[in-house]
Amino acid sequence: MIALKIINVKQFMGRLLGADDFDGFLLEEASISTYNTFQIDGHQNRAFYTSEEWEDRELRPYAFTQWKVIRPVCFDLIKGRRTPAAFHFVLHLIPEYTASILKRGDTSVTPDQVRGFVLNIRYDGQTLTLITGTSYHTFLMDKTPDVLWDQAVRQFLSKREISFEEL
Repeated sequence: MIALKIINVKQFMGRLLGADDFDGFLLEEASISTYNTFQIDGHQNRAFYTSEEWEDRELRPYAFTQWKVIRPVCFDLIKGRRTPAAFHFVLHLIPEYTASILKRGDTSVTPDQVRGFVLNIRYDGQTLTLITGTSYHTFLMDKTPDVLWDQAVRQFLSKREISFEEL
């Protein structure tokens, strides 16, 4: 787990909300404080779907909402002349990318042991911080996936020329 301070908040927000850079993520939850505080639960809502739709993996491939689907809603809540008072997003890397992260290092951990690679994005009105995390299905002694995820996030940001400093 690492904490990264984003240097250019406006540039990062342009990438997060105005481009497809983060479309490889799913939204677990969001909290956006502007003139009101808006809470978004990214879990798919069972009551909304018919039984057939709920079982259709093409229509609903993930337990969480894809960032690319909810991104315009978040953008609409944040856009305007005034900066939000605060926001917090909990994003999970789409599970199909887990294997490629694990292949980057020497680990016996398999993709089915990793529940998710998580990215917490927190803005407090002045500072934007990213905190990485890894969720497992069970306790594991091998923490190599954590290190690999931290490296992948640094590379992801650097490739997109998003400046950061480690906290």
